[in-house]
Amino acid sequence: MDLKKFFINQNSKKQLKILTCGSVDDGKSTLIGRLLFDSKSIYSDQISQTKFESEKYGTQGKEIDLALLIDGLQAEREQGITIDVAYRYFETEKCKFIIADTPGHQEYTRNMATGASNSDIGIVLIDATKGILDQTRRHTFILSLLGVNHIVIAVNKMDLLNYDKKNFENIVHSFEKLSKNFNFLSKRYIPMSALIGDNVFSKSKKMPWYADETLISILESFDIDKSSIDEEFSMPIQWVNRSSSDFRGYSGTISSGKININDEITVVSSGEKAKVRKILTPDGNAEFSFENQAVTISLDKEIDISRGDIITTDLDKIKIADQFSAHLIWMHKDNMLPERNYIFRFINSYINGKITNLEYKININSYEKIAAKSLELNDIAYCKIALSKPTFFKSYIQNNQLGSFVIIDQFNNLTVGAGMIDFELRRSSNISWHDMTIDKNKRSTLNSQKPCALWFTGLSGSGKSTIANILEQKLHQLNKRTYLLDGDNIRHGLNKDLGFTDADRVENIRRVAEVSKLMTDAGLITLISFISPFKSERRMARDLFDTNEFIEIFVDTPIEECEKRDPKGLYKKARSGKLKNFTGIDSDYEIPLSPEIKLKTVSKKPEELADEILNYMKKNNII
Repeated sequence: MDLKKFFINQNSKKQLKILTCGSVDDGKSTLIGRLLFDSKSIYSDQISQTKFESEKYGTQGKEIDLALLIDGLQAEREQGITIDVAYRYFETEKCKFIIADTPGHQEYTRNMATGASNSDIGIVLIDATKGILDQTRRHTFILSLLGVNHIVIAVNKMDLLNYDKKNFENIVHSFEKLSKNFNFLSKRYIPMSALIGDNVFSKSKKMPWYADETLISILESFDIDKSSIDEEFSMPIQWVNRSSSDFRGYSGTISSGKININDEITVVSSGEKAKVRKILTPDGNAEFSFENQAVTISLDKEIDISRGDIITTDLDKIKIADQFSAHLIWMHKDNMLPERNYIFRFINSYINGKITNLEYKININSYEKIAAKSLELNDIAYCKIALSKPTFFKSYIQNNQLGSFVIIDQFNNLTVGAGMIDFELRRSSNISWHDMTIDKNKRSTLNSQKPCALWFTGLSGSGKSTIANILEQKLHQLNKRTYLLDGDNIRHGLNKDLGFTDADRVENIRRVAEVSKLMTDAGLITLISFISPFKSERRMARDLFDTNEFIEIFVDTPIEECEKRDPKGLYKKARSGKLKNFTGIDSDYEIPLSPEIKLKTVSKKPEELADEILNYMKKNNII
């Protein structure tokens, strides 16, 4: 049997997933309301409720506000904007549709990207009275980036311009110039009024100059290529099913291709092979299954498969790497900073990692590639990413499930970004760790001490360097081998190329943390005295070390006291505006929540505070 034809023809009607997007108030919700209304996909009680709310919220004389059929959240109705992604279903005689109404407001671009990732066709709404706006450009770029190859450009609100042909042609011309940067397989333009219904379900007599089809006819005519079901089979394992003592199955949703009884599968992580014995679906046993179906597969023999593994019929097509290049959409008001640790969530796993190189970001007006050190909310960029361990993936173009990821803040668990993998970096497979005969334990034994990193953090002028210097002298008197890394001294050499922006501060600490790890590996007691203002980078540094090797020392001095001391005159310069990005004044300091040692400097002398650290080290058998 031809599975491709079976998949397409298994229902009497084809099904298409459509996304509406564009800028705020371009009429997306009204258009979907019109499609639902004209396709008779709304119950009478919904219409009655919408009429009531149209009167309640005011619709300037309109009998019914179609947008209220979609804007389901109370907050949306109060604000008059779409916040979340709303999915609706309707059908015509020829086709079934799942349509997503996505937010136009810039703050909710992440929701638009979510909707686009699952869509076959994109309808780009443009308000005829405003023309192409920044969000129009951004959403068009995201459609292209996420592989939505077919788009309809709906020039809405033509009624407000008396259905002027010239205005429509100008917008078409402008969009053609904009979209030459992308490789859409098809583009269709249509002038319309979603509010009145012109050219939505029926041809408008007010635009005789438009000879093409209505919007619904255009949508029905799309024949989206389903060739992906002919690709190699792959499925991430979501659950190992042991429903009885004599049954072991592997459950998940097929991410690509098709699988038949007796097909041979390979476990990506181990390379072990087995043949498919049964395919179980919600409807019972099946001879075969294909992309997007949820199944449980049992095999002809027991092999080692766990949740998070991937099984496939072609191991060569799946990449295993810890570094790759990817397009990235930043989705949070806090800036993305290269080298900061984040959590990367893939289809079936969570892995720590960082964005190592920000290659460029996109100027959304010109689509020019521009240099940048960080990303702001809604920025789109191309980056290189390094993970703490290898993962399985395909490029996003090959498989949008195995090729996508989201980025999560490690402290508050908020989603801050989304990415589409381009290709793996060769360095991930060409570089391996070389174990040496002389290791940290042998060096420590020779030095007769336990190596550790004493990480001093606090505001400028808090006394970090003074206390660290006194402590090193005391350790030296005890015949301990030490080295003191001081923030100012390091910036004269290793970090002389870095400034004081947030991005540079992150890189400053990353380099110092790596050097500190090497010194600890050499068997030394390493004292590190840096402001290190961000908890994320202090966590990154801690994670480099073995258990109990990293000792965070918070030198707790109020900013008022630091300003009184001001040994370098830096606070005075910062207050006068002569020194930018100064910690505590116009750059944040994130106070450690649970340091190993907290030093109160106002009531004690530096020598006493150094002794507190010595006592801690003796108590914990460090010295």
